[in-house]
Amino acid sequence: MIPEERPDGPGAGEESARLEEAGSVRKGSDPLAQIPRGRPQSRRARVHQQITKELRMRTGAENLYRATSNAWVRETVALELSYVNSSLQLLKEELEELNSSVEADRPESEGITVPLIPLGLKETRELDWSTPLKELISGHFGEDSASYEAEIKELGDLRQAIRTPNRSEVGLELLMAYYNQLCFLDARFVAPPGNLGLLFHWYDSLTGVPAQQRALAFEKGSVLFNIGALHTQIGARQDRSCPEGTRRAVEAFQKAAGAFSLLRENFSGAPSPDMSPASLSMLEGLMTAQAQECIFEGLLLPSPEAPQDCLAQLRLAQEAAQVAAEYRQVHQTMTQPPVRDYVPFPWTTLVHVKAEYFCALAHYHAAVALCDSPPAEEDFPVLPQAFLGPPATSEPWGAVFPQEQEERRNLGKAHLKRSILGQEEALRLHAVCRALRRVDLLQAVLAQALQRSLAKYSELDREDDFLETAEAPDIQPKTQQKPEIRAPSFSRVKVTDIFQRLGPLSVFSAKNHWRLAGPVRVTRGEAGFGLTLRGDAPVLVAAVMPGGPAAAAGLQEGDYIVSLNGQPCKWWRHAEVVARLKGVGDEGVSLQVVTLLPRAEPPGTGHHRPALGGLLRIQKECGWGTPAPARASPRCFLGWSRKAKPTGRLSPQP
Repeated sequence: MIPEERPDGPGAGEESARLEEAGSVRKGSDPLAQIPRGRPQSRRARVHQQITKELRMRTGAENLYRATSNAWVRETVALELSYVNSSLQLLKEELEELNSSVEADRPESEGITVPLIPLGLKETRELDWSTPLKELISGHFGEDSASYEAEIKELGDLRQAIRTPNRSEVGLELLMAYYNQLCFLDARFVAPPGNLGLLFHWYDSLTGVPAQQRALAFEKGSVLFNIGALHTQIGARQDRSCPEGTRRAVEAFQKAAGAFSLLRENFSGAPSPDMSPASLSMLEGLMTAQAQECIFEGLLLPSPEAPQDCLAQLRLAQEAAQVAAEYRQVHQTMTQPPVRDYVPFPWTTLVHVKAEYFCALAHYHAAVALCDSPPAEEDFPVLPQAFLGPPATSEPWGAVFPQEQEERRNLGKAHLKRSILGQEEALRLHAVCRALRRVDLLQAVLAQALQRSLAKYSELDREDDFLETAEAPDIQPKTQQKPEIRAPSFSRVKVTDIFQRLGPLSVFSAKNHWRLAGPVRVTRGEAGFGLTLRGDAPVLVAAVMPGGPAAAAGLQEGDYIVSLNGQPCKWWRHAEVVARLKGVGDEGVSLQVVTLLPRAEPPGTGHHRPALGGLLRIQKECGWGTPAPARASPRCFLGWSRKAKPTGRLSPQP
């Protein structure tokens, strides 16, 4: 998304109207609203009561966590909070499904697919922006803070909406809009090394433990985390029995991995475990592995039951081995400290199950390639590349690759044996985890794969086959489509700075100090006004002719023109200001200018220069309204510093 500074004129409400028409994006998602007909009301009431109970338990545990200094008590409370957080996530998922009419009308998938892991959103408390923003508007900018009630309310409504975004593209658009408004806030109101004086309070997504910071970067990082988490939920909800659903799932997990990667590279000093570098690396790997899994499922969609040639089956074997390798790496990360201390145990188990399952699938497809699809002579030089040597040697098969049909059958049986052992291990791991035992779909997938391998082994087995089955080699992981880590598509939505009436960010921000001069009367001389103008929004006095009318009025090189004959012109373009000056008669023109000051000199100093607030008061006295400034050139404030400070601040690049 590209934030864009835009005038506050008749078209200022077009953006909000467009977003509202796009699905009430500013309203968020209320789990208790819009009850579809025919829903069991008693079940909804029961779930809502359980949510209320869990919230009360979390509040009590949170108070105890903050009040105690005993390390053992804090550890016990943190563990309890993780259980409460997991229960809340499950209950909210159930309530969302009860309220979602889209899911009820959605056709069921024709095949069975392995469940994926979505990530729960971080929760936050309500926040009141009014006090700190009003103090900055009146104190630093010298404006009447009461005239900015509408802007402050719009910002508050937007933050309230992002607490419960819809699990759809509309919800993503909402989160991105708020994130970009935070970038505007950071650029306009935050002067390093200070902050807005607000305490941002968020709950850890994995453990439920509360975390708080005063840095606006913590708010931005938490919103970016939720953008990635929402992508995982969208990806997990796709119907992967069709190519379009599989494609959307791959894209969603790639964007989720991109969001976590962006957060990991630009955020430090995270106060919550879910945003630590170790956790973000694990989440990035998990989403990449799930994208790779969806890619493999897409390869099986065209005609999964149709016979394929030997090379096609070997490619499927290598794709499955690639998925297994990705999940093994994720499982290794999950079992290492400190990640293992707060990652949910069902996640770790499911990742282990998938590693075994896809490794078994790789051996199954290798067996099919060897036994059911005789290779062509020209394929023999390529076939050994799909296999590694026996586990004991890890050497390539090379010239010892079997070329006789009977030898290939025996090798196929060996692969089927490893496939059966792997699927049995996956079923055992599934049975060990109580949470996974309730996922009937996963058990059905594993059982179906095991039965298919057993049937194939029985088909190849012979009564007179007394030779001992050789040990099958490992499958070389390889993929034709490596998942790409994609950053969130911020350019899809354009937003405007809510507080753009304060003026262009290049000048009117808390990082700058200035002083206001005027109004001063400048009359036209024989050589004009005696000044040279440059730039747009605001127009800069590039040079002043010595002894000319402008110099006599007190104008200086480097002044910015902010008012012309009582009309605010902070957003006017160069051509518009020049045209107005050319149309001035003998009476001259009344100008007000601001001059940027060094850091050491506070705003409002100078013997003839009043505070900037005088501009607003003079406007009212003259009866001038606030006209719509011209559109400014779009500027992107999404850039982050390459590495944030230890406080965790995300600073947009100038």
